[in-house]
Amino acid sequence: MQEYLWLNWLIMLGSIAGLLWLGWKSSATVHAGGDDESGFLIAGRSLGPFVGAATIVATGYSGWGFMGSPGVAYQYGAIELLGNFMFAPAMVIAVLFFARFLSKRAEEMHSCTIPEYAARTHADGMLGRWVQGVAAIMTIVLLLVFLTSQIKAVGILAAGWLDLPEAWGATLMIAIIIIYTVAGGLLAVAWTDALMLVGMVIAAIIICIQIFGDIGPLQLVAALNDIQPVLVNPATAQPYGTTPAAVFMVLPYAFMFSAVLPYMAVRFLAFRPDVKLTTVAAYVAPFACILSLIPIVGLYMRVQMPDLAEADKAMPVYLETFLHPALGGFITLCILFAMQSTANSLLHTVASAASHDMRLALFPRHKNPATVLFINRAAVVVLGLTGLLMMLFAPPFLLSWLGILGTGTLLAALVGPIFVASFWRGNGWGALASMISGFTVSGSMLLWTQAGWVIGPLTGCLVATFFYVAVSLVTGGRFVPNPITAWNS
Repeated sequence: MQEYLWLNWLIMLGSIAGLLWLGWKSSATVHAGGDDESGFLIAGRSLGPFVGAATIVATGYSGWGFMGSPGVAYQYGAIELLGNFMFAPAMVIAVLFFARFLSKRAEEMHSCTIPEYAARTHADGMLGRWVQGVAAIMTIVLLLVFLTSQIKAVGILAAGWLDLPEAWGATLMIAIIIIYTVAGGLLAVAWTDALMLVGMVIAAIIICIQIFGDIGPLQLVAALNDIQPVLVNPATAQPYGTTPAAVFMVLPYAFMFSAVLPYMAVRFLAFRPDVKLTTVAAYVAPFACILSLIPIVGLYMRVQMPDLAEADKAMPVYLETFLHPALGGFITLCILFAMQSTANSLLHTVASAASHDMRLALFPRHKNPATVLFINRAAVVVLGLTGLLMMLFAPPFLLSWLGILGTGTLLAALVGPIFVASFWRGNGWGALASMISGFTVSGSMLLWTQAGWVIGPLTGCLVATFFYVAVSLVTGGRFVPNPITAWNS
């Protein structure tokens, strides 16, 4: 690998130049509306079908898909492959049946973030600001947890590829993300995601060709069975649940993941009004199916190298051992792209929650465009560096588990005011009760029980839904928003 180190750096520098160029080009949209925040927060509602589909899939599958899921497959077996495949139909369903509704209602409410949408559809005045502030705080805390795992994944891979210490690799990657996200906001994130997705799909195809060229699917199953029968015929669906059928709960979980989580759902707010979502779904389906194959790397490595010290090393060791260094370098770049596509989305969403939602919750009348845009951009820098510091000082953890802790708990917290409200809209008190109960139940089950990665968040969703409806009814029933009213007055 050392003789190809110069090539790795050359590939990396070329990719950095491309990403920064896209960030610079997209910055024009941020200023197109007179520095209106919507240009930074939701790309001025300008995403087309291909870019929109690409950023949805790249964000949904990226870091945990290429680094986390092979580690889970290495440790738990083929159950991870089935679990991964649930995300493809879930994303298609979310695009077809929820994206347009959320987009139109958010536009009616003049909402540029998911916490702001939750607030404006449930309350006005001080109560609305409480809803927005609590949703923003939960978004910041929980997605920073997930961002930490993404920065660690990027650092592990970049360090091995570029012959750097892990901390330096992570610093380089987060610095690049900060620069282009500061320049172009969500549009820069979406454009770079589209470029990254092309590489991710190519990398997934090359990996499958290499693995199945070396060992056929049936031989792979037989070899895994010889190592440990539960790897191919599990008695449980761990890490997703205690019964084999629990893995199918990934489908509703993945749908809620795509429809409710702020860093995913904000893409729906950014589509152009004329975009046909059937076209978006037609792009999402094949991209997602191809990327769902990545856990095969973990199964292959369990056969070839069953004594890895860390399951999360499955993908890096595979690239170093079983691919030509030049080809491995290209795929490593694609995987770095994959992890960046989630990290940039998380960073943009966390920064939006801090600079937009918290600002409106605390200082609703502060609206100077130039100052606001500066605050948006400064939040990207501050929170990006915060995520890096959290990664540097975090104890050892399984990458996928930390991602589930952050996203699953946030999903349970927001399911009431975002998803349930599309069928039955409660009020601000119900939204607050729902967020607090979902946060508490899901977080507690993931941290202190063996219920499983899916069961905990879904249980939190059920509890949050109950409190959303019950508290709304007890405290006065539904809230009927008036989008013309000055909500922040």
